[in-house]
Amino acid sequence: MKQEDIDRLTELAGIRPSPVRTLLLRALDEADGPLSSQELEGVLETVNRSSITRTLALFLKVGLVHSVEDGSGAVRYELCHAVGSDTHQDLHPHFHCTVCGKTFCFDNIAIPNIDIPKGYIPASINFVIKGKCPECAKRCSLKM
Repeated sequence: MKQEDIDRLTELAGIRPSPVRTLLLRALDEADGPLSSQELEGVLETVNRSSITRTLALFLKVGLVHSVEDGSGAVRYELCHAVGSDTHQDLHPHFHCTVCGKTFCFDNIAIPNIDIPKGYIPASINFVIKGKCPECAKRCSLKM
């Protein structure tokens, strides 16, 4: 992610691009899927855990990231592509591999429309499919 992209995203979110914010945005942009704060700590060895946690909380608040609760016990985060929009455009299913523990985005699959009863106001939707990713499924079939 180029610095001008970071500058644009942070401006749309109404925050300044500090060095830690820039590192975190680049790490999330380069990731293959959503990352937990612990995984980000491993990627960003020069940034301490509390800085990562505070920055992720800020990013959630301003809509730069969304969180994914994949059932693994760790909340994972990924970059939002609709920063500055009044509606959340990044809703998509995720797949959590129960063998390797990775979580994958299914960006091109829409979350089914759910008719919520009158009076309920949803804040988020979490749609996670669990099973074996193609790599783990192949390894498991080779063992048999």
